[in-house]
Amino acid sequence: MAQHETDKVRTVTQDETPDAGWVKLVEAVGARKDQRAFSQLFDHFAPRVKAFLMKSGADAPLAEEVAQDVMATLWHKAHLFDPERASVATWIFTIARNRRIDALRKSRRPEPEELTWGPEHEPDQAETIALQQESEQLGKALATLPEAQRLLIERAYFGELSHSEIAAETGLPLGTIKSRLRLALERLRQEMK
Repeated sequence: MAQHETDKVRTVTQDETPDAGWVKLVEAVGARKDQRAFSQLFDHFAPRVKAFLMKSGADAPLAEEVAQDVMATLWHKAHLFDPERASVATWIFTIARNRRIDALRKSRRPEPEELTWGPEHEPDQAETIALQQESEQLGKALATLPEAQRLLIERAYFGELSHSEIAAETGLPLGTIKSRLRLALERLRQEMK
């Protein structure tokens, strides 16, 4: 087989599940540092990560900085991605959430001229551990959902698509999307107890 044929990057097609396509792109980045695969991942996820961060309270400059950091992490750590543990979207948005926590911690640190005398206040480790455990529990709960429900949850909450946008993207009736999301959320609530 010619070298140029092995370097081709597949794009996500309508015939495969969206996550299967994303997994192949992440694997291409992890295995070969494939720039075209990374570009497709970046074009899709970077704006969604930024929107997610802004929705969670970050201002635009911080959201942009954290989104860039998340995508740089994807570039450098794609080889660590395990599709058995989480979908690509869940993995990326978990990185984003963790980077947001790090940014909040960093922003709370006083500047040298603001330092007071006395013992330093330690960051709240319990909150950090609780968030990490919640994230792991959510990842496991998402993995128990049927694929159709999981993909809708990822589009609605991680991809920040409206129900109408999901209907247009998937071709499913709006009522079907709403009922599947409702069922998926109920299952997640049960799993998270």
